[in-house]
Amino acid sequence: MASNDRIPSNVLTVVELADYLHVHASTIYRMIRRGNLPAFKVGSELRFVRDDIDRWRLGQETAAQSPRN
Repeated sequence: MASNDRIPSNVLTVVELADYLHVHASTIYRMIRRGNLPAFKVGSELRFVRDDIDRWRLGQETAAQSPRN
């Protein structure tokens, strides 16, 4: 398989996640340092499970819509 032939995956890289969330990759790294995103490492590379990110996003949207006291 050639390197440019990508198999669709449920696991995203930092660059793929940044594109998915429409933010810069440095924003992803900042969110990781703050412990805001679910991630795991493969060697020294960060990876993200798309389903975990979608659940995290839903939680962020719900929290943003909740009334604050």
